Amino acid sequence: MTETQVQTHGEPHENGLGTRLNWLRAAVLGANDGVVSTAGLVVGVAGATGARGALLTAGLAGLLAGSMSMAAGEYVSVSTQRDAERAALATEKRELEETPEAELAELAGLLEEKGLSAQVAREAAAQLTERDALRAHAEVELGIDPDELTNPWHAAGASFLAFTVGALLPLLAVVLLPTPLRLPVTVLSVLAALTLTGWGSARLGAAPAGRAVLRNVAGGAVAMAVTYAAGALLGAAGV
Repeated sequence: MTETQVQTHGEPHENGLGTRLNWLRAAVLGANDGVVSTAGLVVGVAGATGARGALLTAGLAGLLAGSMSMAAGEYVSVSTQRDAERAALATEKRELEETPEAELAELAGLLEEKGLSAQVAREAAAQLTERDALRAHAEVELGIDPDELTNPWHAAGASFLAFTVGALLPLLAVVLLPTPLRLPVTVLSVLAALTLTGWGSARLGAAPAGRAVLRNVAGGAVAMAVTYAAGALLGAAGV
């Protein structure tokens, strides 16, 4: 087996695909969170009052608070992951400098675990090490592409944008529509959006779409029903 063949079956391509799917899944789930949380908020306020100003204020506050929270959380999470990746690469680099033969044997063992014969694994490990030892160990042993470390700013921006896009649907529906149509159209549009995001998350995860859509829609419907009931009770009580 040639070096090219070894690389074709190794982690770089699989990791790249996995990374793209993770980003897409995070975007879908971020939009889903934006839809559900903002819909619950504005529907709850609509249960208490029909004042357009109050609905707009509550919706914008929820959109900004939610999107900033999502962005900050994603930034912290991905920064931690990036720090861990850098530390792992630094450790691997030090081990390659201090114990190159042991690292070569380790790489050969990992390739052998992937299905190569002992002889071919040893030859492939030697060629990969000669070409770029750190990259070979990073990709095969650690599952990391040294040139594509996770970027916390990209993650934060993507989360902010996805949540905002999702939140705009219920916000615009409840603010722009006439009072008689406001609640039913908002609920229907939110349920349609949740159907789409549920289907999208299921497809990205190679899971059955029916159950995912049902869970997503049911969760959103319950959230809106609960917040509307709470808003209506508070409005009736004059709070």
